[in-house]
Amino acid sequence: MALIGYARVSAADQSLDRQSDALKAAGCERIYAEKMSGVRKDRPQLAAMLDYARPGDTIVVTELARLGRSLVDLIKLVNTMGEQGIEFRSLRESMDTSTPTGRLTFHIMAALAQFEREMINLRAAEGRAAAKLRGKTGGRPRVDDDKVEAARQLVAGGMSATMAAKAVGIGRATLHRRGIGLVSGEAPAA
Repeated sequence: MALIGYARVSAADQSLDRQSDALKAAGCERIYAEKMSGVRKDRPQLAAMLDYARPGDTIVVTELARLGRSLVDLIKLVNTMGEQGIEFRSLRESMDTSTPTGRLTFHIMAALAQFEREMINLRAAEGRAAAKLRGKTGGRPRVDDDKVEAARQLVAGGMSATMAAKAVGIGRATLHRRGIGLVSGEAPAA
C-alpha cells in the first residue's frame, strides 16, 4: 500500500520542486517526475509509474492537470488505474478515489465530461444542418475561375506565377495545381 507521486511540468525550464515538496509532504515514498506536455501520450515517467504501481497503491498528484490536460484522458487514465486496483488522489482538489466521497466526485466529473462531449457533438451537428439549409457545404471556398484565368493571362504575358497570383488575390499554389506558371516538364500538384 504505497503512496506514489507523479509530478509534471510542461516546459524544460520550469521547476518540479514545488510539486515534489508537496508530494513528499503528503507521504509519497517514490516520485516520478517529467518535463513534457500533459497532452502527449508517450510520457515515459507516467508509463514507468503505472508499470511500478500495484493493487492497493495510491497515485498522488498535486492537482488534476498534472496527470492529464484533457478531462477525457484523465478520466480514462484514472478508470484504468481503478481497474488495476490502484487508487488516485489529487491534493489540490481533495479528491481521493479510495473514499466513497472521492469516488462519487470522480464519477460526477466523468458524467459531466461525457455530457459535455455529447453537447459539443449535438451543437456541431446542428451547426452543420443549419449551414446545409443555407447552401453552405463546408470546407474551404473554391477559387473563382475568373481570377485563375486572369492570372493565367498575366503569366502568359511574362509575369511570374507568384506575382500574378498576388495581383489577382489568389495563392501561388492554386496556380500550380492548375498547371499555370510551372517550369517546363513539371507536373501539376495533385
